[in-house]
Amino acid sequence: MRPFWIEQALFNDGDLAPALQGAQRADVCIVGGGFTGLWTAIQAKQQDPSLDIAIVESDLCGAGASGRNGGCLLTWSAKFFTLRRLFGEAEAIRLVKASEAVVDHIAGFCRAHDIDAELRQDGTLYTATSQAQIGTLDPVMQALEGCGIKSYYPLPPEQVARRSGSARNLAGVYSPIAATVHPGKLVRGLRRAALAMGIRIYERSPMLDFSTGHPVTVRTPCGSIEAKKLVLAINAWMASTFPQFERTIAVVSSDMVITERCPDLLRQSGLVDGVSVLDSRTFVYYYRSTVDGRIMLGKGGNTFSWGGRIAPVFDQRSPYEAELTEALRSFFPALRDTPITASWNGPSDRSVTGFPFFGKLDGAPHICYGFGYSGNGVGPSYMGGQILSSMLLDQDNAWTRSPLTKGPLGHFPPEPIRYVGSIVVRNAIRRKERAEDENRQPWLVDRMLSKFANAAGKSDKA
Repeated sequence: MRPFWIEQALFNDGDLAPALQGAQRADVCIVGGGFTGLWTAIQAKQQDPSLDIAIVESDLCGAGASGRNGGCLLTWSAKFFTLRRLFGEAEAIRLVKASEAVVDHIAGFCRAHDIDAELRQDGTLYTATSQAQIGTLDPVMQALEGCGIKSYYPLPPEQVARRSGSARNLAGVYSPIAATVHPGKLVRGLRRAALAMGIRIYERSPMLDFSTGHPVTVRTPCGSIEAKKLVLAINAWMASTFPQFERTIAVVSSDMVITERCPDLLRQSGLVDGVSVLDSRTFVYYYRSTVDGRIMLGKGGNTFSWGGRIAPVFDQRSPYEAELTEALRSFFPALRDTPITASWNGPSDRSVTGFPFFGKLDGAPHICYGFGYSGNGVGPSYMGGQILSSMLLDQDNAWTRSPLTKGPLGHFPPEPIRYVGSIVVRNAIRRKERAEDENRQPWLVDRMLSKFANAAGKSDKA
């Protein structure tokens, strides 16, 4: 089952690239035609137009995580404390500023290449839907302001309810440095731009295997590509493809529902622009309106995979559709009779740190990889393209010197501990947050277990 966003994008652009046929050659072969692979190819080509770049995609460009997300183009500012703890204050500040600059970079690229990605730079609201969530971002805001970064503005409760369209949001802060996009139209637009730049794209061409010598040879069912350099940009699929990465991420679903068109009800609610709204749970509820007058709502942290495998459920309607529908209607009671158009889910590659990591495969200087976006990839994948294109071109710059290029910075426990532990912690979080919703004191054991999920949360605590 193709994601809703990709089906919509293909309706307006049914053009498909050919499958790889026969023996081909290239300077660079990129495996994976999602945001990371496309941004890497585009930025490398912009810096060196003479490069012959070929992208190999197993399905259609965007059929993976790039076409299954909620379309929230967010920054890393809310994760400043974790960045500082991992990389030091100077690099944390650089990465926050770089992630904020991405919003304008993507908007500018869309304008320059005539990509109608329904991009709306209306900011984001981080809200509290229970008393326990109020003030979650205050320490982060203060720390950022101490470093000269003014990312957030507190809003009075009545403005939070009005801007978010829901009285369920009791308090919140606003950041103007964010956007929402139609992810299917963005990824297919990047694909068209890449083709126009002379980048070759082969869809419906899954990689069967590759040689690690120099040059590398990537084999697909009907062809092969010999290349001087190789980039692996397959995100959650890295864990099941390469045993050395099996414990570097936890593969967990993010599930979404979207309504039929209801523009009049949207106007009545007050959700009249492209602002994204995220609450302050560990596994957040996030929602936004669409240009054609729908509401999309999603939530992460639902289905966990065993051993990093991509389970069949990730390509089906969400098994949490009923729960998400009820949540949407609790935010918007006026939409109780509005039908749900579709639900879907997809695999998210949650790293131990909550940030992506990049490196050279087994130390090979000509084979690069990057993954682990942890549920926030629309904007950071542009940064992934900056990192991987810099690595491809053997540049010495802030990206190639960044600690993000040192590979995974932690590992999850082996199975069955990881899987069982994930379920135990997830259920503890659910009980804890249900108690907070009901203004009850959560059990001590649930509060303690919930702390193990700090890497999966949206915001940091001091």
